[in-house]
Amino acid sequence: MIITRSPMRISLGGGGTDLPSYYRKHTGFVIAAAINKYVYLTIHDTFVQELIVKYSRLERVNQVDEIEHPIIRECLKELDMKGNYIEITSLADIPSGTGLGSSGSFTTALLKALYTHNNQIVSARFLAEQACKIELDRLKEPIGKQDQYIAAFGGITAFEFMPDDRVEINPVRLKKETLYNLEDNLVLFFTGYSRSASSILKEQDDKSKADNEEMTNNLHLVKEIGKQSLAALESGNLREFGELMAVHWQNKKKRSGSMSNGKIDEWYSLALKNGAIGGKLIGAGGGGFLMFYTEDKMKLRHSLMNAGIEEVRFKFDFEGTKVIVQ
Repeated sequence: MIITRSPMRISLGGGGTDLPSYYRKHTGFVIAAAINKYVYLTIHDTFVQELIVKYSRLERVNQVDEIEHPIIRECLKELDMKGNYIEITSLADIPSGTGLGSSGSFTTALLKALYTHNNQIVSARFLAEQACKIELDRLKEPIGKQDQYIAAFGGITAFEFMPDDRVEINPVRLKKETLYNLEDNLVLFFTGYSRSASSILKEQDDKSKADNEEMTNNLHLVKEIGKQSLAALESGNLREFGELMAVHWQNKKKRSGSMSNGKIDEWYSLALKNGAIGGKLIGAGGGGFLMFYTEDKMKLRHSLMNAGIEEVRFKFDFEGTKVIVQ
């Protein structure tokens, strides 16, 4: 049996500029951090001539083309595993549709498991490129590339997405004290709302393709805030980083009327009154997790938990997608 795991992520700056509709014209820039919430994939050979796929559903089929799960089907086709009879099972610490990049984590974990099954060693860059090929090129999802790359590489990393599709990868240079303080003072709260990232990102993608001036200027500002956030992190100015999160969120909400809702706005306002320096909704928007930077964790935790919103604690992951059993 082969078991792989791939970390989920939080975006620390520049989110949204990693979509091809933007970066192929203007170059994208994103800071992302892998966290110790994982997607797990297991693979082992079956004794019968059928493919067994277990996720939120169970599929038993005879041919790869019969698999309904699009990512699993296309990954098997990409590796030309049409004659293999295997069982694939997936588990996750956090459900999909919550803004932590679980789709990219799932794809990298699955590809890592399949290549390992084929006795092939692949680099983190190759893994990220293949995952993007599956989700963006084969399945035509209107999503960005940060999820696949941060899942594959792990750590706290700055990515520059070039117009020719190259991706420049640079670990964020954090002092040890800054790293510990960042990990201690970032807090995540689950809103209880799940949503499809593709449905929200499609509006941004369509407007970017049409050179909508308002959307383009919005993403230009997000990219600039991301670069300012990188400078704040590397200089150890975490208070400035938190303040930039608030600026980012106010700008991000302008992209779509479905980016937030009354309840999320209410929680956000409550957090700012109870110790949060800044925060934002993680991922495409519309639900998932609210993330805040605070220097008064206890006050913030008590206020939001009393308001009925659940905290999910985390640490950073510096290993990326890996095989844990072979």
